[in-house]
Amino acid sequence: MKKREQALDALRGLAILLMVLSSSVSFGVLPAWMYHAQVPPPYHVFKPDLPGITWVDLVFPFFLFTMGAAIPLAMQKKITEQPVLKTAGQIVQRYLLLVVFALFTFYARAWVMDAEPGWQAQLLSVGCFLLLFLMYAHFSKLQRKALAIGIKIAGFVLAGLFLYTYPFKNGFNLANSDIIIIVLANMALFGTFIWWLTRNRPLLRIGILPLVMAILLTAKDTGSWNSELFNWSPLPWMYKFYYLKYLFIVLPGTFAGEWLLARAKSDDQKILKSKGIVLVALLCLLIMLCNVVCLYNRWLVPNLLISAALSLLLLQLLKNSTEGADKVLYRNFAQTGVYLLMLGLFFEAFEGGIKKDISTFSYYFVTTGLAFLTLLSFVIFEKAGRFTGFITYLGNNGKNPMVAYTAGNLLLIPLLKITDGDALLDSLSGLPAGGFLRGLIFTGIVSLITLYCTRAKLFWKT
Repeated sequence: MKKREQALDALRGLAILLMVLSSSVSFGVLPAWMYHAQVPPPYHVFKPDLPGITWVDLVFPFFLFTMGAAIPLAMQKKITEQPVLKTAGQIVQRYLLLVVFALFTFYARAWVMDAEPGWQAQLLSVGCFLLLFLMYAHFSKLQRKALAIGIKIAGFVLAGLFLYTYPFKNGFNLANSDIIIIVLANMALFGTFIWWLTRNRPLLRIGILPLVMAILLTAKDTGSWNSELFNWSPLPWMYKFYYLKYLFIVLPGTFAGEWLLARAKSDDQKILKSKGIVLVALLCLLIMLCNVVCLYNRWLVPNLLISAALSLLLLQLLKNSTEGADKVLYRNFAQTGVYLLMLGLFFEAFEGGIKKDISTFSYYFVTTGLAFLTLLSFVIFEKAGRFTGFITYLGNNGKNPMVAYTAGNLLLIPLLKITDGDALLDSLSGLPAGGFLRGLIFTGIVSLITLYCTRAKLFWKT
């Protein structure tokens, strides 16, 4: 069995746990940098003209980046060992399964079911979480394949009956779903097909992005074919051209996956010969920290100069730090990450400054560059044997992201409501330290649920 890329799993695990943390800390009481930059406390009203990013704004692009990096790793065997139509069907199937996941998990939330959900709605939400195991768990240990298929069919039939028959407070509407999962579904579909078609033509893959950029920048020209293409959708609840803006994160991520794959295939696996390589990993994290702090505080010129200086030092240290396949991988990650970061900083003044919502080109490039550098730091730590326990912990969470994403809303919150445990958690929310502790406790429990499922090999897959 092929060894997984633990560093990539760890980055995905970090992203999903920070996503849970950012949504579970107390609102209104923490410093503004603990929330999305465009929804500051105390009222968390969306301010689209407010520039800057916080650590919370790195979470989604980091997850998208890991999705892109996973595409070559997941597809390289399929495209060589099975028919083209079967592979294409599996890509479309994954897209449809993610769309169903987005719909079902949205309506499975107790507060979506009822205006004032009681214990019955909370228990039903828990039941929906358990039903997801029938729908998405991997039953590879079952000797009878027909039985595994039958279990999945039964799960989806029950899910369909729930969506069709339950009297939701606002009714059932296909337009209402988990938008994050819908975006991921579109990225899985378009990102995978684009990588597949351009796997031997990397320049063409890069060349697609300016075409997407052109449509995004000209979409407001009413009456043009650009505007028509941007606004056209056969099924708006499943697809909008607007979602393709995240290809600026996913497609660069596919290069990271290809480079990881190339290292795994190489026979030149040498041991790190310099302790200085760990300094490279720390520099990567320092660059990330510098950009988050400076862009949030709008220290734009100092950030540009500091980022440039640290990047030059990073590239210089890499020259003589290691050899062989590792050196190629580290150099590719570092050079690409630095270039995208600097490109994003050069774009910073465009569209009113860097923002997650409404997302800007500066945001795509900066966050993708930082994702490359963060993944590089994790790869180095793993190879150097540093922080192995932490990397393993994050990786085990990252192997089961669908469980981690839903365990809070569909399992933990309902159980807390039924047992009045939510009152205990909310009692911590009076002060900033307590409001953060609330999020840590909630995230820790979600992580334990995810780790249990991972160790029990209860993986949800599409």
